[in-house]
Amino acid sequence: MTTMKEVRVRFAPSPTGPLHIGGVRTALYNYLFAKKHGGKFLLRIEDTDQTRFVPGAEAYIIEALNWCGVSYDEGVGIGGPHAPYRQSERKELYRKYADQLVSEGHAYYAFDTSEDLDQMRDRLKAKGVATPQYDVFTRGEMVNSLTLTPEETSSRLESGDAYVIRILIPENEEILVNDLIRGEVKVHSSRLDDKVLFKSDGMPTYHMANIVDDHLMEITHVIRGEEWLPSAPLHVLLYRYLGWEAPQFAHLPLLLKPDGNGKLSKRDGDRLGFPVFPLHWTDPVSGEISSGYRESGYLPDAFINMLALLGWNPGSEKEIFTMDELVEVFSFERVGKSGSKFDPEKAKWFNHHYLSNLPNEDAARLLVAILNEKGINTTLEYAVQVCAMVKERAVLIPDLWDQSWFFFQAPESFDEKVIQKFWKPETPALLNKISALLEDTSDFSVENLDNVVKGFIQNNNLGMGQIMNTLRLVLVGGSFGPGVAAIISLLGKDETVNRISKALEKLG
Repeated sequence: MTTMKEVRVRFAPSPTGPLHIGGVRTALYNYLFAKKHGGKFLLRIEDTDQTRFVPGAEAYIIEALNWCGVSYDEGVGIGGPHAPYRQSERKELYRKYADQLVSEGHAYYAFDTSEDLDQMRDRLKAKGVATPQYDVFTRGEMVNSLTLTPEETSSRLESGDAYVIRILIPENEEILVNDLIRGEVKVHSSRLDDKVLFKSDGMPTYHMANIVDDHLMEITHVIRGEEWLPSAPLHVLLYRYLGWEAPQFAHLPLLLKPDGNGKLSKRDGDRLGFPVFPLHWTDPVSGEISSGYRESGYLPDAFINMLALLGWNPGSEKEIFTMDELVEVFSFERVGKSGSKFDPEKAKWFNHHYLSNLPNEDAARLLVAILNEKGINTTLEYAVQVCAMVKERAVLIPDLWDQSWFFFQAPESFDEKVIQKFWKPETPALLNKISALLEDTSDFSVENLDNVVKGFIQNNNLGMGQIMNTLRLVLVGGSFGPGVAAIISLLGKDETVNRISKALEKLG
């Protein structure tokens, strides 16, 4: 009886800038798949292209995954049995595999200069070839170990001529890629170019390093974005040529702009006013600041729930899932082939749900953090009472303050529209009477205060709207907030009476 191999997956971003939410979704799907099958999830940093390296990007990737709760079992920062997990620290591993490919006739040395390559492209464009490439049709005209004699090749290598190592794509073959989402994908070898596997600077290209690392790290499933699908036939060939078993592939659909026209980009977020990165990012060169979900006031659970449903569906009407529930129900059978439109309003809907369902104490801690930043001191107990009243009105974390500031500071100004509509000549006298009534009230429960104020209105044959709206105006400065009795109860007798008195001084 054969035992199943342990599932091992990896998220392998390049540190070229902040992590896009599409990248976070790729990491999430890898994580969910690994956890569902009792496997391991790795983080590998693919930094072979040093020209595109951006300082701070690697730390950003790690912090973003930690914030999201997408924790990895092995990788950069925590190590593991296949360390190091940073490709730049593994560069001595790759050369021997490139040499093996050359010695077995699956790759070759190419000595072409940039001028040679430009001339080749110009020749092909002149013949009407739309996308000129170095391939089965052109390699015979170029300067490489296929066109040079063995002696000429050896001489060039010995004299230190610059060269790259290219894969030798077979001439007439249908290459099959089995994809867990797309099924069997066939690509004819005539459409592939002889990709560079090893660069003149002694570093492997993405393709070479990726395959070697996935093999050495025993990766069983490669789950990545759709943009890597065109590279999959090349990767299948490399596995075959190196004599290794290829992993299972799953190419995830793109995240699309809200209108569905094209891939979601940072520019879309800037234009439409929503983040496309998990965390705030400051570009180390330009100083340009990009907003993040964390700093915009999203909860990580809401962010993850929203992302999970962009490309995957549970096959039911259910939309709210904890991470554990996602692990339980996730499968590639329900990941779509076509792109998923990003809906910023739906992202807010998820956050509103999670924020309004937070335990009051957890919401209060978020509010206290905001108050501390503003230099306002309060007790957690008081903040808990405030949040119990306002959290269902909050969409993003900063809304906890926007919906509750008047519980922490008296209004400095009063809404002119409310004044014009409800402030009558008799209003000051009536508010003075209510103030006196509250001074004599000992039971400050919401229920009793509601009875006291409504009893005053009925006994004096007054309009409910006029009194309630002017009372609300003097307490909070406008026509917003929870019920008037609830506001009075939480503010307490002294603060309520004081606010009525100060408002009357200002409004007369």
